[in-house]
Amino acid sequence: MLTADFLKTTFNHGLPFAEYVATGKPDQQTHWNDVYARAELAAAQRNLLRGFTREMRVLVSSGTWCGDCVQQCPLIARIAEVNPERIHLRFVDRDKHSDFSEQIMINQGLRVPTAVFMAEDFEFVGLLGDRTLSRYRAVAARQLGAACPLPGAPLEQDELNATLQDWLDEFERAQLLLRLSPRLREKHGD
Repeated sequence: MLTADFLKTTFNHGLPFAEYVATGKPDQQTHWNDVYARAELAAAQRNLLRGFTREMRVLVSSGTWCGDCVQQCPLIARIAEVNPERIHLRFVDRDKHSDFSEQIMINQGLRVPTAVFMAEDFEFVGLLGDRTLSRYRAVAARQLGAACPLPGAPLEQDELNATLQDWLDEFERAQLLLRLSPRLREKHGD
């Protein structure tokens, strides 16, 4: 069960983006860093994120070996870095944290990346994984036979931008849920 205590413990075992990427093999690190370098938020997107008023915690189950993770986790990191006072992001390896990944299975699979959104006190808010809608559309359009693209597989800029927007939308959805939460509005007097 995803209790606040369990989520807090798992979050505290997580790593910030750069430290997590450093756990991968050199070629994996290169792929992750290449996507990170290509991911840019527009001014309006950065302004939206800077306007977040509630703290949120985001814990991502991932694998440095995973092609979908390579093509999405750097986008999540770019989003979080815009407002580090409000967005606290950590990554855990799916296989090393099986107690966590088994509780967030999607369609009975250990899918990655999967992001768990939490309130400031580690209460569960939402979950998104393993691909955003734009990613699923792109994969379906290419009719990939494999369940996951190879790390370093070409990623079109339009797909990267659409996937970045999908993740941003999910961050905004979680922020609005937190901002409108009666429990948190009472706590913060707003």
